[in-house]
Amino acid sequence: MKQALMAFLGIAVLAVPAGVFAADCGDVDNSGAVNILDVTFLINYLYKGGPAPDPLDMADVNKDDVINILDITYLISFIYMDGPGPICGETGSMTDIDGNVYQTIKIGDQWWMMENLKVTHYRNGDPIPHVTSGYTWSGLTTGAYCEYNNDPGNVATYGRLYNWYAVDDSRNIAPEGWHVPSDAEWKQLEMYLGMSQAEADAIGWRGTDEGGKLKEAGTTHWNSPNTGATNKSGFTALPGGYRGDYGNYGSMSFNATFWFSSEYNASNAWGRLLIYSTSQVPRFSYDKHYGFSFRCVRD
Repeated sequence: MKQALMAFLGIAVLAVPAGVFAADCGDVDNSGAVNILDVTFLINYLYKGGPAPDPLDMADVNKDDVINILDITYLISFIYMDGPGPICGETGSMTDIDGNVYQTIKIGDQWWMMENLKVTHYRNGDPIPHVTSGYTWSGLTTGAYCEYNNDPGNVATYGRLYNWYAVDDSRNIAPEGWHVPSDAEWKQLEMYLGMSQAEADAIGWRGTDEGGKLKEAGTTHWNSPNTGATNKSGFTALPGGYRGDYGNYGSMSFNATFWFSSEYNASNAWGRLLIYSTSQVPRFSYDKHYGFSFRCVRD
């Protein structure tokens, strides 16, 4: 219906081949940067018979599976109005037990969620306890979830926050066919984006621009300056903040925090931070009572 309408209106529509990955999405003229020259290149291609982007998928910056005037306006918004960054690559979707549908993307040999988990039931249908009280939260040794600032209005964009015990529950928090990644699986993602093995294995501040490749570009959701954010991976990390081990909330729009299935010791587990002010990726262990976001990886 959408393509038929555009054809009726005389807007150029070109189908995009599946399974093509462009490392620098939006760089349709292959200059090494995304700028106004890419807009003019795309206009020339769509309306004046100019050369095609190579690969073609590099120009489908809004991921609607066609290349048309909407991709031009998307690029203009990104370049001049701090809109979201281009997303290319092989994408899909999956659905959790609550019926929430998530966009997914293939990065290297892994499939990742492009959104934060928001499920309220384990895979077998049992409810995950919803805990709003900070006092109760701080004393838990079993799985629980909350919304940032106890505000359900944050869920649509940022998902929900979960303590680490929700990861460790045998009923499985991840949707069927998916799982909470291990520390090693996240390292695989980081190394695909440019880290060395030694950098990935280090503790603390690591890498150079890998965090920028994971963060959503612009400052629609991230606090300025959102250093180095290009979202070249398509992972589209959002700064959903965290809940502290005493039940306090903090850092929405400043930090994205993610849990992994790997324990560090009896009281701590591995996690990652993405921060508005750097494009590095800190690796630390955190108290299992913290409330972090989840991104799942496909089995």
